[in-house]
Amino acid sequence: MPVGVQEKAEGKTVEVFVSGKLTRDDYERFVPTLEQLIRRHGKVRLLFQMHDFHGWGAAALWEDLKFGIRHFSDVERLAMVGEAKWQKGMSVFCRPFTGAEIRYFDHAKADEARDWLGQS
Repeated sequence: MPVGVQEKAEGKTVEVFVSGKLTRDDYERFVPTLEQLIRRHGKVRLLFQMHDFHGWGAAALWEDLKFGIRHFSDVERLAMVGEAKWQKGMSVFCRPFTGAEIRYFDHAKADEARDWLGQS
């Protein structure tokens, strides 16, 4: 499966691991978990970790946009961890679609991303 979700900090931080190309089915598997955590905690902090990631199919991109609109202010911080220049650019591109503070980290700095998410 190209997506994995793991709760941290009692569900207030969520790590999403993605690889390959995301599909609509992937969103149908992991979005309900994220929405449950948002209902429980109000706001969450999200680590989006990309490894050998090739982007989204058209239907998956639509699901991602819908999630962003529905939960515009429910994600407090978004740490994007990647390995390619276009992934770093994604951290700038997605800013208008979320109220979250966003930072990009290279894979070698994944621990720094986790630390940043945990800061007050």
